[in-house]
Amino acid sequence: MDIVKEPVQEWGGKWTETKLRAFESYVNAYLKIMINQKVKKGWLKNIIYFDGFAGSGNRNIKKENNQLMFFKNVSDEELSVYKGSAERVLSMEKKFDEYYFVDNDKNSIELLQDTLKKKNLILKNCNFVCKDVNEKIKEFVNKLTKETAALVFLDPFGMQINWQSIELLKDKRVDLWILIPSGVIVNRLLDKKGKLKFSEKLKSFFGMSKDEILNLFYEEKKAIKLFDDEEKTSKVDDGITKIAEVYIKNLQKMFKYVTKKSLILFNSKRVPIYHFVFASNNLTALKIANHIIERISDENYKN
Repeated sequence: MDIVKEPVQEWGGKWTETKLRAFESYVNAYLKIMINQKVKKGWLKNIIYFDGFAGSGNRNIKKENNQLMFFKNVSDEELSVYKGSAERVLSMEKKFDEYYFVDNDKNSIELLQDTLKKKNLILKNCNFVCKDVNEKIKEFVNKLTKETAALVFLDPFGMQINWQSIELLKDKRVDLWILIPSGVIVNRLLDKKGKLKFSEKLKSFFGMSKDEILNLFYEEKKAIKLFDDEEKTSKVDDGITKIAEVYIKNLQKMFKYVTKKSLILFNSKRVPIYHFVFASNNLTALKIANHIIERISDENYKN
């Protein structure tokens, strides 16, 4: 049987289903390989799953992220963040040695825990943590010894992940799936004229200075007038694709292998709202992730 062609259940719908299908396929393959290494080679002692945004249900994102109040055109569809990853991972036949389900919203993490308990999915090695994911990652990296492997899943709605948190994962035995809010949030903060009212948020998200961001996403164009020419700052074409490209290049500085082609998630109007990206220090892991992205992208194109 193809290691990345496991049957998947129908959970959620639209772009969230696409994301979870890809992730579930990878988790199946990951556990087969890592458990085999643990049993046969002996060097691996602990396999950990870390979900940084595990809370269940739809959240009032506008209240949680003040900058979103400026975006009247953020649709309900884009605000609806379906959470099904915890249920999928815990339902798998093969298991991790430890699970961390993290969320900074107390009600969300308690709801998740209650939902999993009712479905008899909670294991004794499950850790439910109410904390900012950036703070928890600082603690979590201390567990990543040479005998430990971790699969990290970060799928925020917005820009909650600081680049400093990604830097902490450098040179660790970590496979990372991260959801980049390219179209739904970042592209909106990169305004057309380069005013960058939320420059601090952009700086922490990309791990770059304001000048670097301006140089990457804006260009000076001459506007011809009757008596004189005028330099005009304008945003680069196809900013959403550029956002993903820049973030992937930054990831390549932290990890040996990063998917050049990401899984693009569209809303119902076929506008890209997220790019789902994989990073690892293991070449085999990259090949599996690339295969999954290509397969699901092809399926979505046909549909």
